[in-house]
Amino acid sequence: MAYPKKLLNDHETVALDVHPHWWYFAKAAAAVVASVVIGIVALVALDGTAGDIVGWLAVALIVVSAMWLIARYLKWISINFVVTSDRVIYRSGIFAKSGIEIPLDRVNNVIFGQTFVERLLGAGNLLIESGGETGQQRFTDVRQPDRVQMIINAQKSALRQAPAAAGAAAQPTDVASQLEKLEGLLERGTITQEEFDDQKRRILGG
Repeated sequence: MAYPKKLLNDHETVALDVHPHWWYFAKAAAAVVASVVIGIVALVALDGTAGDIVGWLAVALIVVSAMWLIARYLKWISINFVVTSDRVIYRSGIFAKSGIEIPLDRVNNVIFGQTFVERLLGAGNLLIESGGETGQQRFTDVRQPDRVQMIINAQKSALRQAPAAAGAAAQPTDVASQLEKLEGLLERGTITQEEFDDQKRRILGG
């Protein structure tokens, strides 16, 4: 389930939108496997009352662990980790929603961490330090956290460069407007030709 576009700001674009890594299911999946193994052992190796007790216990464990796995999946599809041109967004919940938004201009540092196993699997944790009230936000089971770190830093750089680019684009229009006004003053006789030339050189940086 992708992050809803209707929740984006005007002119805001999405650079990354992912669910948690499949490692998110590891504990629940391991519980299902362990329950099945216990059930097989009860059928093969145990007889009589002991076998029946262990068998029913295994069935109960399989049902509980399967429900846990299903609940994890339903939560997984509702989680979005999103990086846009303006914000870092974490959103979760099917019926009751909760979320975190960190403006990129307040992000001070992005740190990722991976154990050896997580590095092999392409998973890991992400710590975002910001100038907001919370200060730090930790996200677990992130897909390729090193790549996510690079994307966040790239979007921060683009956000910082945007005002400068807008100013550079607006400058020619501003110069043209000033020259047009200056020509109007010359035509009305408000300034002399010499004053016009002096002001024109100043505007053009001469």
